[in-house]
Amino acid sequence: MNIQPVGWLTAIIVGALAGWISEQIMKSNQGLLMNIIMGIIGAVVANALLAVFGVALGGVVGYLIAGIVGACILIAIGRMMRGRTV
Repeated sequence: MNIQPVGWLTAIIVGALAGWISEQIMKSNQGLLMNIIMGIIGAVVANALLAVFGVALGGVVGYLIAGIVGACILIAIGRMMRGRTV
């Protein structure tokens, strides 16, 4: 299976979208920069977790799904660290 990586500009745009969607799902209040960071880092985290189970998501849609899932996980972890309810 040949998975094409996404470019930097695409990663930023899709990361921002993934971060915004996860922000809406988790009812959190973040800015654009934090949405981009959470979406990109979230995609890396989710892809690493999925790789443990042998699942590989590729392309823009896979990156978006992984970014949403990963960003939601990061928001939940951040809330637990601060002692807030998930």
